[in-house]
Amino acid sequence: MKPFTYRQQIKSSDVEAIAGLVESSGFFSDEEIEIAIQLAEEKLDQKEASSYRFLFAENDHRVLGYTCYGLIPATASSYDIYWIVVANDLQGQGLGKLLMVQTEKLIEASGGRQLYAETSSRDQYKPTHKFYEACGYRQEAFLKNFYAEGDGKIIYSKVLK
Repeated sequence: MKPFTYRQQIKSSDVEAIAGLVESSGFFSDEEIEIAIQLAEEKLDQKEASSYRFLFAENDHRVLGYTCYGLIPATASSYDIYWIVVANDLQGQGLGKLLMVQTEKLIEASGGRQLYAETSSRDQYKPTHKFYEACGYRQEAFLKNFYAEGDGKIIYSKVLK
């Protein structure tokens, strides 16, 4: 994997990059892709007033992957990991894990102590489940048929030091 840099500041060009990353993954529905785009657009429009935070990994102005996270409203120190996506050609090379570690450091520096990540229970998401577990997350809850019949929601959590 080529060297890359992290960037937290969102740029207007990131909307297209996010759409491309999320769409090309093959994991997300059209509605989910639209949500990823909306979160980026909200951050651009509302700037620091938005509760969404972003971390981008990039090389030569190409977004290689990103996370979107934020403090859960009405909590003191619990954060959601809304999105973590890595370019298809870089999956399995450790970039996702590096993005997650850096995101966790940023959350911890902001006073975050508990992280949550939600994902589908469909077989297609088994690599996602393994990814979260390899990053030290544990399954906290399973909500049967949450997204659709036969498609439950798995909620993972991790306590930061």
